Parts: sequence; C-alpha cells; structure tokens
Amino acid sequence: MDANGAGYDDGSGSPPMYELRLYLAGHSPKSVRAVENLRRTCEEYLPGRYRIELVDLLENPQLARGDEIIAVPTLVRKLPEPVRKIIGDLSDAEKLLVGLQLRSASGQQ
Repeated sequence: MDANGAGYDDGSGSPPMYELRLYLAGHSPKSVRAVENLRRTCEEYLPGRYRIELVDLLENPQLARGDEIIAVPTLVRKLPEPVRKIIGDLSDAEKLLVGLQLRSASGQQ
C-alpha cells in the first residue's frame, strides 16, 4: 500500500491508476445508479487516476465469462492487483471504498 493506505505502489512513486470494469444489464434503474455512484466516488477519491469501462451484458453476454460474472451490476477492479469484485448498485459508499481498497474495513483511509 502507498503512504495514504490507498492501493499499491508500482515503484514509480506516483499513486496507482485504477482500471475498473462495470458489468451492467442495459439501462435499468439499478445499472444507471451503479454508474452514477461509481463515477461520483471515483471523482471524489481518485480524481485523474481511474478508467471505467462499461460492459452491457445485454449486448455482449459472452463477456461475462472472462471475469466470471454471475450478477449485475458487478464492478471488477482490474488494477491495481489483486482483482476485486463488488456486486450491487454501489450505493453503499463505505462498502465501495473498502472493496476498492481505498479504505480499510475498520473505516480508516
């Protein structure tokens, strides 16, 4: 982890980039909420340090196999490693921060 407890140091001394993939099912209310919640959290905690890829499984259901997606919406944090998955509309900010490893389960940053 870096000095702020967020993510992992890649040796460059700069904070890590977060590569996030959000699996959705069309434009359902739950999917729209998940996108909004994820973008808001990333802007607050990871400004300029994240990439979000949206994957609509109604259009490309075969893409669910690669990350073993069993429910939507599901967020997959590809980088920094290890890969982490968070299922749901991401409305629980605390659960999202812990899942992204931006905050410990005890609530510390």
